[in-house]
Amino acid sequence: MAGAAATGGGAAAPAIATVAGLNGAVIVTLSSATPGAAIYYTVNGGRPTVRSTPYEAPFLVDSNLTVRAVARSGAGAASKVTTWKFRSDIPPGTLVWSDEFNGAARVGHDTRPDPLLWNYNIGSDTNDSIGVLCAYGSGAAPCHPAFPNSYLGMDGSLHIVAQRPSPGVYTSARIDSRGHFSFQYGRLEARIWVPEGQGIWPAFWLLGNNVDTVGWPACGEIDIMERINAAGLPPGDMDPSPTPPRGTSDWNKGSLHGTGFTGNAIGTLYYFKHGVTASGWHTYGVIKSPGRIEFYIDDAAHPYATLTPRNIGSLPGAIWPFDNGQSFYLILNIAVGGNWPGSPDASTHFPAAMRVDYVRLYSN
Repeated sequence: MAGAAATGGGAAAPAIATVAGLNGAVIVTLSSATPGAAIYYTVNGGRPTVRSTPYEAPFLVDSNLTVRAVARSGAGAASKVTTWKFRSDIPPGTLVWSDEFNGAARVGHDTRPDPLLWNYNIGSDTNDSIGVLCAYGSGAAPCHPAFPNSYLGMDGSLHIVAQRPSPGVYTSARIDSRGHFSFQYGRLEARIWVPEGQGIWPAFWLLGNNVDTVGWPACGEIDIMERINAAGLPPGDMDPSPTPPRGTSDWNKGSLHGTGFTGNAIGTLYYFKHGVTASGWHTYGVIKSPGRIEFYIDDAAHPYATLTPRNIGSLPGAIWPFDNGQSFYLILNIAVGGNWPGSPDASTHFPAAMRVDYVRLYSN
């Protein structure tokens, strides 16, 4: 890495800090010594301006590229440009980041997911879900340490658990890498065991770092693993194919959301072969490339869906938000109830645990 720094225009020019990823990749943080200064950057060597990508959070660099950035305080002029050149020479398909969730095996007891990587959403869940999101070890009612909603297990996997601590009361957890880790392009996958039951809604998904700046859905959302209810039940009214094809028994949904395409506009159902359900170990992945997003299950060489800007070409006001320079952060969660699955019933088993063996990112 080579770099230079300068000041001017009333704001200190951006500085850089890096944390090692894997096999030569780095996680990049940009900052300015001027309090409150906004930072704008490019990754293609172009000169940055206040119309360039706003810096929102640390992002992964796993290729040979040039980052150039400026800072601006208030309505003042932008600072001088600072330039960093990264020469990593990482071959495609190289593992560049992962969380293997092996902390409990190292320390000998169940423990918190890495706090330097994962945050907790707490309080009321979204999408009209009826569960309450709990932080690790929380004792704030209805959360209770005796009914943990997330932990690293002795089996070497992350457990995210929907609980029913009392009749009609439900708790769960949602963790995300916001502000700690994000990426723009690459092949991301997680090996997951999904719980199934009426009103249970597990998911593995991504949001754009700029969600606070532009809001949802303009930030973009990528749903890699998402399903509801019990094994074999149809996906319901929010999907175009409520009747599974003959010879199949279960499904997963991969979908995209952005300005002008939310809900069911851009989504594809994957049907497992007969006798196979999501309630078993499967690898759920996305390959994010410029102008192209592919979903796969268990076999990265054979994606079951490929989506491009052409898929939204006929939708009024639709804007593709996945190639605007922003990186995306990771989310793992279970929702209970909500506007898609409906509420749990007497058939729903609690606790309902989603287990995650690992999350891995490969260069592409």
